Amino acid sequence: MNDHHLILGQLEDVLTGRIVDDTHDERYRQKIARLLLETKGYDRSEIRSGQPVKVTAGGKSALVPVTFIVQWDDHMVMVLQYGPGSLITRHRPALALAKLVASDQVPVVVVTNGEEADILDGATGRLTASGLDQIPSKAQLVDRLKHHLWAPVSNLHAQMAARIVMAFEVDDRCPCDGTICRLE
Repeated sequence: MNDHHLILGQLEDVLTGRIVDDTHDERYRQKIARLLLETKGYDRSEIRSGQPVKVTAGGKSALVPVTFIVQWDDHMVMVLQYGPGSLITRHRPALALAKLVASDQVPVVVVTNGEEADILDGATGRLTASGLDQIPSKAQLVDRLKHHLWAPVSNLHAQMAARIVMAFEVDDRCPCDGTICRLE
């Protein structure tokens, strides 16, 4: 056992080639990564895995990892946040993280537990589709971005997003969760 995860061995990360602990959560992350690469047409160079985002709110700071960020043409275009359990409870913190990963609003936010997925409009939070098969392919996303107007995230929205992330992902995390780094 490591933190609160049962270690089943080790496996090779499909994005980086690094050897990582084989846990139930890691198996789902690898499943999603393979889906992006093999089915959805993304290139490894377009996907950032586990990128930490510095979050500061209420006098506290933490580094919160984003499961996957898809970058295209110098823009962060999609955030995919994995978490076990109910998807609806993960909408708000994932949408908030999408306001903190880049200076412009990320257009697509995906929340997934590895079996199901909700695809959300990054600006409005509106549910646009459900299901792993509905995660936009690279071609679909590029087509959508042809008409996308990039809008910066205001300081006020970033501050509110940081409070949401701090409440959901940092203050409410399992005490044995080692993925979040509090900066004291």
